[in-house]
Amino acid sequence: MRPIILALLAGVAFAAPAAAEPVDVELVLAADGSGSIDDDELAIQRRGYADAITSPEVLRVIESGAYGAIAIAYVEWGAAASQHTIVDWTVVRDAASAQAFADRLRTEPRAAFGYNSISAAIDYSVQKIETNAFEGHKKVIDVSGDGPNIGGRPVWEARDDAVARGITINALVIDRPGGYSTIMGGEALAQHYERDVIGGLGAFVMTADGSTSFATAVRRKMVQEIASR
Repeated sequence: MRPIILALLAGVAFAAPAAAEPVDVELVLAADGSGSIDDDELAIQRRGYADAITSPEVLRVIESGAYGAIAIAYVEWGAAASQHTIVDWTVVRDAASAQAFADRLRTEPRAAFGYNSISAAIDYSVQKIETNAFEGHKKVIDVSGDGPNIGGRPVWEARDDAVARGITINALVIDRPGGYSTIMGGEALAQHYERDVIGGLGAFVMTADGSTSFATAVRRKMVQEIASR
C-alpha cells in the first residue's frame, strides 16, 4: 500500500503546470482614478473604454489576430498605495465576451484614492501580466492620466523595468480645462509622458482634448495597440 501512496503523492508533487492560454495580446488598461478625477470624469473614462472594447473597429482587429482573442484587465490607480483591479483578466474574442467585460466595467464601484503615482500603477500592471494565465505575442500596459507622476519611485525607473521584461507602455494624456496641460517648467504634459512614461516596441502617446473626445481617443488607441504586430 505504502509504495502506491508514495507514487500517487509523487505524481501530484511533480505534475506539470497548466500551459498558459495563448492570446494575441495581454493588455492592462491602467486608468487614472486619482483625486483629480471626479465621479463624473471617472464614469466618462469607464464608458469610453467600455464603448471601445465593444466597438466594431476593435472587435474586427481582435478577430483578425492569429488567435482571434486578447486577454484584458482594467486597473484604476491613485496614490502609491492605491492600485486596484476593477475588472480582472478576461478573454475577449467576440461581441458577447466584449459586452460582458464592458458591463462589469460600468458597474464596479470606485476604489482608488490619493494623487498620481504612475510608477506604482506600472509596477502593479507588470505584476498582473507576469502572474496571469496567458501568453500573448504582445504584452501592453495602456496608461491614461490627467497629470504627472507625483508619488512613488521615479516613473522612468518603473518604465525601464517593464520594458526590460518585454512589455510595451503606451499612454493617453487627458488634457482638460483646469487640468495639468503643462507641468513644472512649462513642459507640456504630453511631453512628460513621451519622455518618462512610454517605452517599448512601437510605444506611442495620444491626447484626448477638446478636439478629440476621450471615447474617440480610446477607440483609436486600442485599435493601434491590438492591431500592431
